[in-house]
Amino acid sequence: MQESLFDIGPDEEVGYRVPIACQVAGITYRQLDYWARTKLVEPSIRMARGSGSQRLYSFKDILVLKIVKRLLDTGISLQNIRLAVDKLRDRGVDDLAQITLVSDGTTVYECRSNEEVIDLLGGGQGVFGIAVPGIVRELSGTISSFPSERIDAFGSEPSEKVVSVDELAARRKRKTS
Repeated sequence: MQESLFDIGPDEEVGYRVPIACQVAGITYRQLDYWARTKLVEPSIRMARGSGSQRLYSFKDILVLKIVKRLLDTGISLQNIRLAVDKLRDRGVDDLAQITLVSDGTTVYECRSNEEVIDLLGGGQGVFGIAVPGIVRELSGTISSFPSERIDAFGSEPSEKVVSVDELAARRKRKTS
């Protein structure tokens, strides 16, 4: 059974491979690859290091991917999404889980209380909102059923599989056997 994402010690982190990040965030591989290459959302656990290496995305990375996808779905330009992501980049998951993003279709506003959301809507600025706490709960429930890898603080190779090897890797192994 997989541990809670928040039970992991300071010397290690759990990462998810590209196919899982795409599936859980609801995006295509092309989107993920483009966003990584343009530094919109880069994998914080492990970048690809040449042919055959695997990028690993953290829970927070996948949370930000889901936020970006939702903002794109509402019609926000990628340029304005970059501005919003830059403001969110240095925040921890707990901090992100306290905010609601509200937009007028152009600018993305960060609200920390219901009063701030109401004030923004009352001023005629808000058109839609993204409640990040809901995304965190949804992601926590969804991602727990996917395989992950534990990485030590020095970014070395996975020390132990938390869950069995992903299906694609298992197929490749069977093919070469």
